[in-house]
Amino acid sequence: MKTTDATVLDEPNIHDPGADAVTEPAVESRPRRTTGLKEAKIYIDGKFYSETSAKISVFDHGLLYGDGIFEGIRFYNGRVFRLEEHLYRLWDSARSICLEIPMTKRDMTEAVLETIRQNRLRDGYIRLLVTRGIGNLGLNPTQCKSPSVIIIAAMIALYHEDFYKKGLSIVTCATRRSNPAALNPAVKSLNYLNNVMARIEANLAGADEALMLNDAGNVAECTADNVFIVKHGQIFTPPIASGALRGITRSVVFEIGAELGVKVRESDITRHDVFVADECFLTGTAAEIVPVVKADGRPIGNGKPGPITTRIIARFRQVTHETGTPISA
Repeated sequence: MKTTDATVLDEPNIHDPGADAVTEPAVESRPRRTTGLKEAKIYIDGKFYSETSAKISVFDHGLLYGDGIFEGIRFYNGRVFRLEEHLYRLWDSARSICLEIPMTKRDMTEAVLETIRQNRLRDGYIRLLVTRGIGNLGLNPTQCKSPSVIIIAAMIALYHEDFYKKGLSIVTCATRRSNPAALNPAVKSLNYLNNVMARIEANLAGADEALMLNDAGNVAECTADNVFIVKHGQIFTPPIASGALRGITRSVVFEIGAELGVKVRESDITRHDVFVADECFLTGTAAEIVPVVKADGRPIGNGKPGPITTRIIARFRQVTHETGTPISA
């Protein structure tokens, strides 16, 4: 994965003792394009707008209350990866929060593809949002009569390529994953403050990611990724019931594991299990699959990306470039 001309979302802040320089987050004092594109075209409710003209109302409940849902979707080599699965999850999220998406799955598919075409991209990232729509300052969603659909195409890289080779460092954060009885993590809600607070803890600790536990003290996931560990040749990941998102990339790992003859199991995982794992890696649409080599200051395995992780990453990159919904009309 190359990061040239891409917007880096969360550039790790790790000092590699063997390197000549510290990789720091990219911060610029001047405004810059947020999509990584020169002339981005953004879809809002059936029309395309330039990045500077793309606006929503200050009374949209997606802004006022985080009342809405989203999906992050990747496309590679002229094909959108697992688009159908992403849309099914979007519709599940909508149904869970009683939000009526104002178009069919077929129309949404075409809107996603046309957004990519309008931006003349073959590789990149889609952020698809459905907000509750414009209402008043009250909380009651019945005031919102027309949900809004927003589709943004971007060039992004969550981490620099070096970290896919050398691995990340994670810390356990004090912020617990939202209890499913309160706000179920299975809903990809626009309210991501739970994850943001955990991300802040990782930043303050100088780590690349934060490991989030559930109320039982077991591992749920990281701030934007599912967690996997490898022990004695088998792969383990927390069950959905533990507070993990039913990740699209997560499901691909199960498929790749079966293909490679590596058993992948759902199991409750503790911090101890992470500390004594032979390998560890994270998965997510934006992150793809990235190794973890240190947790709470402890090296995982030999402190380098392990062989099973490396095989999973290699096969994942093959799959993403060979399958998907064609973008061309």
